[in-house]
Amino acid sequence: MGPAPAGAKHRAAAGDPEVMELALEDTRQEGKKEYSKKCTLVGSPMESLLQPVKLSQAELYKEPTNEELNRLRETESLFHSSLLRLQVEELLKEVRLSEKKKERIDAFLREVNQRVLKVPSTPKTQLTDQTWLPAGVRVPLHQVPYTVKGSFCFLPPAQVTVVGSYLLGTCVRPDINVDMAVTMPKELLQDKDGLNQRYFRKRALYLAQLAHHLGQDPFFGSVRFSYTNGCHLKPSLLLRPHGKDERLVTVRLHPCPPPDFFRLCRLLPSKNNVRSAWYRGQSPPGDGSPEPPTPHYNTWVLQDMALESHVQLLSTVLGSALGLKDGVALLKVWLRQRELDKGLGGFSGFLVSMLVAFLVSTRKIHTTMSGYQVLRSVLQFLATTDLTVNGISLCLSSDPSLPALADFHQAFSVVFLDSSGCLNLCADVTASTYHQVQHEARLSMALLDSRADDGFQFLLMTPKPVIRAFDHVLHLHPLSRLQAACHRLKLWPELQDLGGDYVSAALGSLTTLLEQGLGSRLHLLAHSRPPVLEWDISQDPPKHRDSGTLTLGLLLRPEGLTSVLELGPEANQPEAADFRQFWGFRSELRRFQDGAIREAVVWEAASMAQKRLIPHQVVTHLLALHADIPDTCVHYVGGLLDALIQSPKEASNTKGHMVVSQSGELVMVPNVEAILEDFAILGEGLVQAVEARSERWTV
Repeated sequence: MGPAPAGAKHRAAAGDPEVMELALEDTRQEGKKEYSKKCTLVGSPMESLLQPVKLSQAELYKEPTNEELNRLRETESLFHSSLLRLQVEELLKEVRLSEKKKERIDAFLREVNQRVLKVPSTPKTQLTDQTWLPAGVRVPLHQVPYTVKGSFCFLPPAQVTVVGSYLLGTCVRPDINVDMAVTMPKELLQDKDGLNQRYFRKRALYLAQLAHHLGQDPFFGSVRFSYTNGCHLKPSLLLRPHGKDERLVTVRLHPCPPPDFFRLCRLLPSKNNVRSAWYRGQSPPGDGSPEPPTPHYNTWVLQDMALESHVQLLSTVLGSALGLKDGVALLKVWLRQRELDKGLGGFSGFLVSMLVAFLVSTRKIHTTMSGYQVLRSVLQFLATTDLTVNGISLCLSSDPSLPALADFHQAFSVVFLDSSGCLNLCADVTASTYHQVQHEARLSMALLDSRADDGFQFLLMTPKPVIRAFDHVLHLHPLSRLQAACHRLKLWPELQDLGGDYVSAALGSLTTLLEQGLGSRLHLLAHSRPPVLEWDISQDPPKHRDSGTLTLGLLLRPEGLTSVLELGPEANQPEAADFRQFWGFRSELRRFQDGAIREAVVWEAASMAQKRLIPHQVVTHLLALHADIPDTCVHYVGGLLDALIQSPKEASNTKGHMVVSQSGELVMVPNVEAILEDFAILGEGLVQAVEARSERWTV
């Protein structure tokens, strides 16, 4: 008797025992299937991965859909491989904000906007009369010199707008920062506030009033001060939510003047807006010499004026082009892994966004490109374009009154102009930092072109701090010694321009000095400054010496590294005096085998390990001679591998050989067993040396 039809059990009588038994059996089978499905779902991840996927014959050999074909074509044209595409997509998922968090952040921003607009006004007083400030708040600015003209009264902001990457959709996790521009009313400012730090004093007092009232609001879990991109003249106010959302977002308030309030012609890089008589307390010279220009000071004022225009430009360029936004996000991750976006003078994510806008305007990037293609295009541009020599500009105007790129190159190391033609976006970026960006871009392009399987891991997932990127690293501490270096190097115009920041003032001269001294030994010199931490609104702002340690990294060339001789010009040449002045007492006249009498410097180095550390002697000698920085303030890290490549136990020559008789003659041949024993001893010594020095490698 064959099996019953599929619907037989439903048509049979309900009381039929055979039918009931079959129904129960079917129920048991279905229960087993459901139980097995549940076990598969709730099992361990490894078990679920090992379960084979059962597909029918038709499913195995069915034709791909149009969507799958389009995805394959995109992968072939936009990515190197399917694996790289999956890795990039997963990374972007990790760094993007979820919609739920965006909703919570938007709600917090609306509350911040309402509370900022409700801060009450204060009576009008002189800038030097700050008795109206409450006792629980300090001015977040070093007011040196204290005496300055002008008056101040707090008025509610004319406008509070969200600017920056959050509005553009290009911010990346884990640290979500939202920038808000707080536009000060015109009645608060005067036409000559651009002179002698008056605008920056009013800006700091405006922040102090905001901090006092918002700090009393229980809606905020944290109200603190910080510096904008490490600039000591431009503090900002940091607001965080209360309760469990305290780590959700940090809102940064940036007071700014109304658009076009200050005349652009007064803020060009060749103009002076910090008078020497006010800053240095000295009367101007009677010979009629002009005041030194203050290009960085002028740029910081222009930056506040251009906040909204830059956001509008980026919003127009990026718009709905998801590939451009993904490319900006990948570039930010690339910069963060290499610590190139930190502190004053870093190559920030904002600069990368503006660089993408420039490449779109020059048609080197198209809006239909993928994020990976945008990443490659920007890295290729950075690797092949030296902005320290040939600057670029977003300005399309042909106005003859605008300064030329050559004028900006005289005032700044790196030049990248915005759409106004008056603001250098890379004003704070040093030549050393940009050359490091170029070097990393070249390495990244070589890695991408090699199509290595682990290229993505090295490119975007592996941190590369200074200790990993350079052969030798030196730390200058304490930073207060750089103040004496500024006096020794006579950097008064730089101090006047940078508002007394002697670390930034001395940095350019020190890097130039070391590059000249190391010469052909050096491939790349870069610096790293730790970002200034936040501080409470009731505390005084940190001083320049409180910013930690100035770190310099040296990437050395193997050729000429171990040379103990610095060969100078012949004694009768005019360059000999400059050579003696540069090297000081180290320079001496020497007669060489060819009969020439030259200036020369000879370094003390007996072993090869000591020769590899000759850059240490060069650095300490030049810093002490020209910058008045003693060797006790230079903490040099180099040659740590020398102990690893030296055997802890010397193997005897006789042990590594043995005498054997061949054709009646005694011949010395290698003793393989003894050599293997020596290698075992060497291996044990290497392990011990690594364990002993593991703490020294910790950064």
